Amino acid sequence: MTQEKDNSEIEQQELMYKFSIFEQQIRELQQQIEAIERGIMELNSINFGLEELVGAKDKEIFASVGKGIFVKAKILSESLNVDIGAGNFVKKSIPETKELITEQIKKLEGIRKELEENLEEIGEELGKMMKETHEKEK
Repeated sequence: MTQEKDNSEIEQQELMYKFSIFEQQIRELQQQIEAIERGIMELNSINFGLEELVGAKDKEIFASVGKGIFVKAKILSESLNVDIGAGNFVKKSIPETKELITEQIKKLEGIRKELEENLEEIGEELGKMMKETHEKEK
């Protein structure tokens, strides 16, 4: 009897460990999905803001120079300097920039879909494990 009790305790500890690993993976995936969704929202906002620049040459705007700090500026051109990574900038038109942003959104949506599929797989694994555990207890 003591041996069975020890085995049962070990199985329960292993089970609790597996559950905690699943829980941690689920939390991490949810955080990654939330970060991706924030990124998509930000890119959509930028895309919308670019529409406001069409035909705005020679108009005055408030341009951000940092968190919550703005300066009055005059739009001299509809040509944009776009950071393409590693501090490299290229000149792009508003439509070209919107196309670039749309591509980035599509990539993020693809990543989000993969993460959601991973989350679903973990949920299924967790469900199987719970079912097996419940059947063993009967």
